[in-house]
Amino acid sequence: MPPQDMTTAASPSGGATPENPAPDHLLDALQHQVAVFARRAEQTRLGGVGQVRNSMDRAAYLLLNRLDREGPMGVKALASGMGIDSSTVTRQVAPLVDTGLVKRTSHPEDGRAVVLQLSPRGQARLNEVRASRRELMSQVTGDWDEAERDTFCALLTRFNAALAARQSSHQPPTPG
Repeated sequence: MPPQDMTTAASPSGGATPENPAPDHLLDALQHQVAVFARRAEQTRLGGVGQVRNSMDRAAYLLLNRLDREGPMGVKALASGMGIDSSTVTRQVAPLVDTGLVKRTSHPEDGRAVVLQLSPRGQARLNEVRASRRELMSQVTGDWDEAERDTFCALLTRFNAALAARQSSHQPPTPG
């Protein structure tokens, strides 16, 4: 069966280990499905449904989401938490500040330092986008039961964590 037609996956409980790696055909199917997922995610931008569909790019969503979940922080902390460099965060956050979704404020303990904070407008916009994306996820997984959604989310979270760990272990040390 060609990889694009494969619909089966390895059992989460029967995972491969370094001593017993996954068979090549499963790894081929997995890399293909990840590539298809990445393409489809980019095509839809997992943007949700309704009027806010595709209205917030991935970088903006991830930045706003982190500020919402972790509170105000400096560029370096934001960059470190997202696994990207400070110059990238600075470039990505500039339009969010310009549009009033993020505000720059003084650090509460060191007035000379600047922290980024989600503005009320940013919070409202993030809530709209989350609701739209939640609805999309509901529609896409509408015929899945709660256990299937939970398993998929757990495995995708684990996969993303493994990718992040691999990326951070392969990054050159920052000068400093």
